[in-house]
Amino acid sequence: MMRKFLLPLCALNAPMIAAESAPVASGPRVILVAGAVGDPEFAPDFDAQLTAWTRTGREAVARFSVIGREGEGTAPDDRERLRDVLSAEPKDGVEELWIVLVGHGTFDGREAKLNLRGPDVAAAELADWLKPFTRPVAVVHTTSSSAPFIAKLAAPGRVIVSATRSGNEQNYARFGKYFAEALADRASDLDRDGQISLLESFLSAANRTAEFYKTEGRLATEHPLIEDNGDGMGTPPDWFRGVLAVKRAADGAPADGTRAHQLHLVRSAAEQALSAEARSRRDDLERRLSALRTRKDKLPEVDYLRELESILLALADVYQGR
Repeated sequence: MMRKFLLPLCALNAPMIAAESAPVASGPRVILVAGAVGDPEFAPDFDAQLTAWTRTGREAVARFSVIGREGEGTAPDDRERLRDVLSAEPKDGVEELWIVLVGHGTFDGREAKLNLRGPDVAAAELADWLKPFTRPVAVVHTTSSSAPFIAKLAAPGRVIVSATRSGNEQNYARFGKYFAEALADRASDLDRDGQISLLESFLSAANRTAEFYKTEGRLATEHPLIEDNGDGMGTPPDWFRGVLAVKRAADGAPADGTRAHQLHLVRSAAEQALSAEARSRRDDLERRLSALRTRKDKLPEVDYLRELESILLALADVYQGR
């Protein structure tokens, strides 16, 4: 939405997916973790998610890995493979790392885990593996009992999505399929800027999930959350109007959503025209603008307008290549 305001100023079957695609010089990095299928009735749904993510990743010219579809019994196991892949990733930089978790999750009242072939991976373990990362990281956790991962993984510069609002929502989650489909569905482009952000995919998928339970006449057993302000709390979709959060936490914490709206797996032509450095600068300015909005009522008008002008002029410079 900010960008539109500023413009005048300036069929692949999932089991056959290769474990690693050819690298490109620059672009998003996607690590897709396919958990244990469990009940065979869920396999087609998981395969559809993997196919949709892979298709979108190819369109994005992303560097893409799939963990969990190698031959059974291969070494290392899936948990070790994920750890090794993350260990080999650059820890800093401006290009984002997307980690997508597909399958089933569990929660024993203390620890949430993603079910893998072989040993499962716990939220605390994934948090440890991500500690060295200062580059932008997005974790899209689409399974049941995924909410506890938010508190464990939240950190500055990260976006965390969960399919549930608590670890006790343990029924099979449909949110993941809708999220994967939303990435390439132009109807998800809420601000009509020609690209679909992570936030827009989240909102579209959450809406379709709620509609599923309503249409089926069922009690909803999953309630997605998004977290990107580092407080580890998460925000439900009904706090947003369009792509803007219109509600605030009681403790006055900054609203979630701004950073998530800056991540696009498939970038528009205008977005691709910006260098990685320019995008990083633009994103920082947009976050400053979002934070300024939350302080508007606490600032003298002259101070608010002065700071607003400074940010808008700097954004104009980014789009004009200065």
